[in-house]
Amino acid sequence: MLESPYLETLQYRGSAMQHVCHDHFQLNALHDEIFQRVVSIALRQVTDHSGPPPSPFTFFVMGSAGRLEQSVWSDQDHGIIYLDSSDENKSYFLQLGKEISKGLYQAGYRYCDGGVMSSNPFWCKSIHEWEQELSKWIVESKWESIRYLLIFLDGRTMYGENTYLKKLKDHIYLNMNQHNLLAKSLSNTLHLKKGINVLGQLLVETHGVHAGKLNIKEIGLFPYVNAIRLLSMKEKLHETSSLFRLEKIPASYFPAGEKAFLKQQFIKLLNYRLLFSDHKDYDSGHYLTINKLTKEQIRELKDIIKNGAALFHNMKRLLEKDGSNEDE
Repeated sequence: MLESPYLETLQYRGSAMQHVCHDHFQLNALHDEIFQRVVSIALRQVTDHSGPPPSPFTFFVMGSAGRLEQSVWSDQDHGIIYLDSSDENKSYFLQLGKEISKGLYQAGYRYCDGGVMSSNPFWCKSIHEWEQELSKWIVESKWESIRYLLIFLDGRTMYGENTYLKKLKDHIYLNMNQHNLLAKSLSNTLHLKKGINVLGQLLVETHGVHAGKLNIKEIGLFPYVNAIRLLSMKEKLHETSSLFRLEKIPASYFPAGEKAFLKQQFIKLLNYRLLFSDHKDYDSGHYLTINKLTKEQIRELKDIIKNGAALFHNMKRLLEKDGSNEDE
């Protein structure tokens, strides 16, 4: 059996991870480095078999990778945009997408359950086909279409031509007001999983393999991520990281000093996830082992969760107010 060309990358990931697994920023820099290594190897593999890329292209990442918010383990969320439409190009870049997906899997990144990968024709298109697809999502405005748009807006170029994503996001922003996308995106993200009960206790999982643990992804991170993304959309920003988006959102949306405070809260939340999740696998990295926390840490975690929920509700009021003013 031939040795995988990605084995060395997997081994590198394992050794390097030990040094960065407690530092959010170093950890995400490592993930980027591994993704770029895998894409370079995949490109060599496909070039050896089918020749060099027949068109300029972009390989981009979405989800937590797009937002630079990955934990120790991560799944795959990525796509490809290529310049020239043709059946030959479609075949070539799908082959590349499949090789990248395989390479990432062999380097320790599990496949996306929802198929958001460049090995899927749905996420591997020419720039013209992407414009048509985005227009369709905008006009349809179904729950799923809006979800795809939100996923796409978290996209970040990882390899290749870096102007294609900007052009496509500008296409979304150009059509956003006409189709009331902000209000529809708000409706798509309204369901927040409650984290604290009326007695002020953290609401942990009551059954299953994560019983007794707190779902920090849905309860802690999502309110911050969704609120900041929607404000970023309102301002038509191209940043993808929640922290970078927060820096660019006008201070006038927040009380004095609030932006710096929210940034600090979000970083603390990311650090809680790194320090107090098991990280045995992808799923376990989203759950906090509460009994590892001191009383002071539990009190701080509750405050961070409450502040995230408050941010989301303040954003909701702001967007609804702006929407009603536009209707007048």
